[in-house]
Amino acid sequence: MKKKGHRPITRVKNPEPKIEDPDWVIWAAWADRITFEEIRKKTGKSEADVIKIMRRSLKPSSFRLWRKRVHQKSIKHRKKFEYSRKQISSKIKKGDYL
Repeated sequence: MKKKGHRPITRVKNPEPKIEDPDWVIWAAWADRITFEEIRKKTGKSEADVIKIMRRSLKPSSFRLWRKRVHQKSIKHRKKFEYSRKQISSKIKKGDYL
C-alpha cells in the first residue's frame, strides 16, 4: 500500500546555485529565460562583465558555443525578448502556427 502524501523529489540536471556563489553568474548566463538585465539587477554585473567571466571560466569551444547561442536567441536581452513574444502571440492569434 502506498503512503498518502508522499511526493517524489524532482532532481534537476543543473540546479540553481545560491546567488552569493560565483557560479550563479555562469548558471544564469547559460539559462535561456534569465536576461542580462536580470543578472545586472541581482549581481550588479554588466553584460560585458558576464562575457569576461564566461571567457575566463569556460573552455574556448564552450565559450564560442555560448556566444553563438546568445546571439542567435533573442531572449537574453529584455527588449528583444518582449518583441519576439509579441510576434509569437500575434501569429497564434492569426492562426499561423510555427
